[in-house]
This record gives sequence, structure tokens and C-alpha cells, in this order.
Amino acid sequence: MLQIPDYPFRAFIFDCDGTLVDSMPLHYEAWLASLRHHEAPFEFTEDFFYARAGVREQDVVTELNAQYGSQVDPDSVAHLKAEMFLKIIPQVQAIQPVADFARSLEGRFPMAVASGSEEIIVRGCLAANGLLHLFPTIVTPAYVKQGKPAPDMFLLAAEKMGVEPKDCLVLEDGQAGIVAAEAAGMQWAFVPRTLR
Repeated sequence: MLQIPDYPFRAFIFDCDGTLVDSMPLHYEAWLASLRHHEAPFEFTEDFFYARAGVREQDVVTELNAQYGSQVDPDSVAHLKAEMFLKIIPQVQAIQPVADFARSLEGRFPMAVASGSEEIIVRGCLAANGLLHLFPTIVTPAYVKQGKPAPDMFLLAAEKMGVEPKDCLVLEDGQAGIVAAEAAGMQWAFVPRTLR
């Protein structure tokens, strides 16, 4: 069940992967394939992957390099992973309760997507599920100094929509996104995996 806090919100900011669309299992497969290709010497478990939901790919590889003393190229891993994921976008399905909630807000409130993925991936996933037209504002790490868990993406989304941060609700499935929402002074609604 999607729990929406009782508050007169003026705008809504959605994460994409794992929130609007059930893309996380496919992202995980693309991660594994890219890391195998780059002969990464570390194990990339599903638990670790989900714990880093919303964090920029390069930052995840940098963290693993520091942990394991390895030299895997973060940009190269992220680039190949994105290429692999783009090929499987048609398989991505919407998370119906969240997609339905977004559709119910159409024409009534400004909405944005703030995602740790590259814009081409976000737009592809939304378009594949007939959701792209709902979100005139799309913010990715390319637009800010720091991605989640920093608040930068959410603050930029609020600014682009012309709404105070305190009047925005963030919908998120990842801990990094929840931390970012709180740092931005925004309320949040958690999207559990059980909704997929």
C-alpha cells in the first residue's frame, strides 16, 4: 500500500527506478554484466545493490574500489552498464500503484522526476510506460554538483517547479533518496518492494 502523508503538498517529486518503474532487477543484471566485462575483483551482491539505490553508478564503483583496493574504471563501468540497460528498456514495467498516483495528479500539481540514472534511461523507462508526458521536469546527477544522498537534485526540482521545498513530497524506494529528501527539508513517502 502506498502511504501518502496528510499534508497540503503543492508539488510531487518521484524517483524513477524502483519507484515509478520496476527496473531494479534489470539494472542489477546490467551491473553484473558490466562488472564481469571489466573483470571487477569484488562481489556485487543484490543486497549491496539495493542499499545503494539512487546513488550514481560512478560513485558506487569508487566506493567499491576504495573498499577492495581495486582500480576498476568507474566511468567505463557506468557507460557499458547504461548501454546494456538501454537495450532492455522495453521490458521495464510500471509500478502500478505509483504510476496510478502520478496519473491522478496530472493537471492538478507540478511533478518532477529526480533520478540517479542518466536522463536517456529515465526518459526511456517513462516513455515505455506512457508516463513521460507527466513529468516536464527531469533532474539527474548531470545537473547538480552531488547526487543522492545530497539534497541537490530535489532542491533543483523544487526550484524548476517554482515550489518551496517544504511543500514538496518525494516518493522514493531508496535510503539515499530518503536521506536526500530530509536534507532538502521535504517530506517523503516510501515505496516498498512489495508494490512491484
